[in-house]
Formats: sequence, structure tokens, C-alpha cells
Amino acid sequence: MPESPLSRRRALGTAAAAALAPGAAGLSAARADSPAHGAGDEDELHVMSFNLRYASATPPHSWPERRPVMRTLLRAEEPHLVGTQEGLYRQLLDIAGDLGRHHAWIGVGRQGGSKDEFMAVFYDIRRLAPVAFDHYWLSDEPYLIGSNTWGNAVLRMVTWVRFRDLVTGGEFYHVNTHLDHVSQEARERSADLITRRFTEFDAALPRVVTGDFNVPAHRNPVYDAMLAGGGLADTWDTAERRSDAYATFHGYRPLVPDGDRIDWILVTPGVRTRYAKINTYERGGQFPSDHLPVQAFLQI
Repeated sequence: MPESPLSRRRALGTAAAAALAPGAAGLSAARADSPAHGAGDEDELHVMSFNLRYASATPPHSWPERRPVMRTLLRAEEPHLVGTQEGLYRQLLDIAGDLGRHHAWIGVGRQGGSKDEFMAVFYDIRRLAPVAFDHYWLSDEPYLIGSNTWGNAVLRMVTWVRFRDLVTGGEFYHVNTHLDHVSQEARERSADLITRRFTEFDAALPRVVTGDFNVPAHRNPVYDAMLAGGGLADTWDTAERRSDAYATFHGYRPLVPDGDRIDWILVTPGVRTRYAKINTYERGGQFPSDHLPVQAFLQI
């Protein structure tokens, strides 16, 4: 179920976190590393950013057509942490069911409760335990549910979670968002708000930022603001190894090699990116979404 957005900076006590994450025993045996990556170290954290494309019942590319492909991809990759965009409540319940009992999720709809799209965060409870989390809206009134003051074409928001890593014992912040697809001014103001709010986090802890930013990496002020203003690095650029590059939005059309990356995984310096991947999985011409998921295998 989505969490209520009515309380701020919710914190989970140690006992509650332990109940959500019963332990990391058997993690290595249970986890299937990406076939393109090969076996990773025990402390490697597999992060994914995935615009799900909201569920529609109308073919082509309806959710009933896409869901089996999505299920196969997620089960094969077994990410520890997924920042999603555009998911609708029933769609997220489907994904939660398909991922199985070892995954949980946190999120709230853009209009509050279960309405509209979510910035839901899925996590493997064998690896990660949420310590605190919150949601805010990309506007001048970030804690007013559903606020929109910057000319966004639709409501835009952030979900963040502070996680404890049950393998390493360390903690980090995960910030997940989806910037506007129309207004450049709104995107720039959103990037400014997101990076300014980093100052409210514990500065000693690393940050992992996932999102659909709706602008190309390296070719827009939003990208510059997230990196320079947020003190972040692009995992695609810093990765020790990477897959072939493609535009991350394809719209169910032929993939574009070396095209625009509008979906990013950003991290604080000091986080090591062992491998970065743009996942092109499809089955019989059916893609799971109109975006390709992006992945990073991190040592935090």
C-alpha cells in the first residue's frame, strides 16, 4: 500500500526496519547478476532507474501486453533498488506481486494517496532496510500535496528514502524523481530545489539519485545543475565498464544507438560504479516500457 503523505520526515526505528528486512543471509545465492555484467562482489549494490510507462488497457503496448515482459526483465535482473516513474497504483501492485515477497516499495501518488502516477521506490528487503523517507512536490510549496507553481505540464514530485545496507552496515540516501516534459524553466527550478534540499540530509552519507529528467545528459543546464549544484557524478560516465549506449526513450520505435540519455543514475563522489547498463530487453518486439531501464552496479 502507498504510505500516507501527511506526516513529514517519517523515521523507522531499528525494530521496524529489522522487521521489514529479516536479514541478508543467502543473498549471494538468491541474487542473479546481470548476464552482461557477470558475477559481482558481495557488497555491490544493483540500482535501476525505470520509467514504467503508465498502465493503459488500450493496445498496442497496453499494460497486459507489457506486464509479462516487465516481469521477465525484473526477475532476470533482480535489482536491489529501483527508482520508478509513471507507475499507477494497480500497476505497482502488479509489479510488487511479480517481484515477489523479497521486495517491498514506498511511494505516494502525485495527487496524494493512490491517485495519479507515483515515484515509487522498490527495494530488496534482504539487502536494504528503510530508515526514513518522505515525499515533496516540485513547486514553491513542496509540502503542499499536489502543488504546481512553476508551469509544470503535470504534477511533479520527489520520493526519497534513507536506507541501511544490510550487507555493508552503511547508510545512504536514495532520491527519485521525474522532471517535467514540457517546461524548461520548471525543470531548472526543480533541479535547483532538489539539490538545495540535499543540505537537509546527513552530509556524511552518500546519495544515489534516479530519475527521468526529460533532457539529454551533457546538453542541458538541468544536467549541469544536478552535477555541479548537487555535487554528483553521472554513473554512465564514471563506470569502469558499460554496455552499448542507446537513447533511453524509444517510444516503441527502433532503438537509437548513442542517442540521448534522459534517464540517469547520479551518485556522490566516492561511490564506485563497477558497471553501467542500458537494458534493451524485449520479447517478440514487445518492450516492457517506452523507456529503457538504466542500471548501475555500485560500491558505496
